[in-house]
Amino acid sequence: MIVKGIEEARESIRRLRNEGRSKIGFVPTMGYLHEGHLSLCDIALSKGDGVVVSIFVNPTQFNDPADLESYPRDIDRDISLLNEKGVDVVFVPSTDEIYGADFCSSVRVSQLTERFEGASRPGHFEGVTTVVSILFNILNPDFAVFGEKDFQQLRVIERMVKDLKFPIEIVRGKLIREDDGLALSSRNVRLSKEGRTLAPAIYQALKKGADAFKSGERNGGKIASLVKKDLAAEPKITVDYLCVVDEETLSETTGPITSPSRILFAGYIDGIRLIDNMPLAF
Repeated sequence: MIVKGIEEARESIRRLRNEGRSKIGFVPTMGYLHEGHLSLCDIALSKGDGVVVSIFVNPTQFNDPADLESYPRDIDRDISLLNEKGVDVVFVPSTDEIYGADFCSSVRVSQLTERFEGASRPGHFEGVTTVVSILFNILNPDFAVFGEKDFQQLRVIERMVKDLKFPIEIVRGKLIREDDGLALSSRNVRLSKEGRTLAPAIYQALKKGADAFKSGERNGGKIASLVKKDLAAEPKITVDYLCVVDEETLSETTGPITSPSRILFAGYIDGIRLIDNMPLAF
């Protein structure tokens, strides 16, 4: 079922619940779906007995109008893929439906949003948390699935749900990669042929850091330096940030790693922003 209006979406959820569906899952997306998105749908389908997917390119989380304009879209393909998956409801609202002409509210999470993507893309996370809150209020799911590829975003959403007491479980979905290691992203299609050939070097550098951790290296600064050295060998990869952080607080770890951590990366190839991360688990 494809719905576009808020009341239509709410009625579709009521209908599912009236059918006895007691565990409704939600997967928010911006469309141009790939296997990473579809893996989140698989999690929702296995965990719940009703699944709603939203497709909404949220303008308020783009700090660059050109990036918003060039963001890939193919709604017919997306709907076809979701129908094949067996998703119950696809919510495809317009910008006016979500915000309206006189919208003047926002949801902001502090601390976790102040560095990394938050620093590089001013207003990005406020746009994310605001639209996710709106979607939660419209659909009222029992759980929602977010991928680990956008790890900072995942932690921000988890914090928002905890702080604002949303009665919604946040379920993590593993980062999905191409066969050559490149993290799946809707932006990958914008890479040139040369850029696409180069892009797996990001994964290879992150894996080198993770392998060093597995071999006994416990200094976050040294692991970050090792990864940066590999990336520096590829002059067409421009690094925005690369560091080891605590998974819970996202605080940078330059000394001993004493808790579950991640290597976070963001950078550019062909002017296309790519993000990735690698867990460092004991």
